[in-house]
Amino acid sequence: MLFDGVCVLCNGSMQFVLRHERMPTFHFAPIQSPPGRQALIAYGQAVEDWDSVVVIDDGTVYLKSDAALRIARGLKAPWSWLTILRVLPRGLRDWFYDRVARNRYRLFGRYDHCMVPGPDLRRRFLS
Repeated sequence: MLFDGVCVLCNGSMQFVLRHERMPTFHFAPIQSPPGRQALIAYGQAVEDWDSVVVIDDGTVYLKSDAALRIARGLKAPWSWLTILRVLPRGLRDWFYDRVARNRYRLFGRYDHCMVPGPDLRRRFLS
């Protein structure tokens, strides 16, 4: 899971995933970090102007609402039930996703730096 490391909402989402995932299978990297940028390049994605969480699963890149639903799939119930939203057209899901993403700093705030994971979480972050 690649996320905006300076976004308060994105960091909170990453911490939510850590607390609610079914099994500890997700690995994380801020998009701004060298491992995050390397992953984007390795999978043919642009490295600038990101406004989406990115999930890479089995060599497939998921963006925007597809990424969010992919994350939900790995969470405990009732959060995993959000995958029912796949029935909505991707264009509609992404329209809502884009509204939040474009306004995330204004609505939720921004950190001055990417978070540094503590020793207990360091193994879950790409290095």
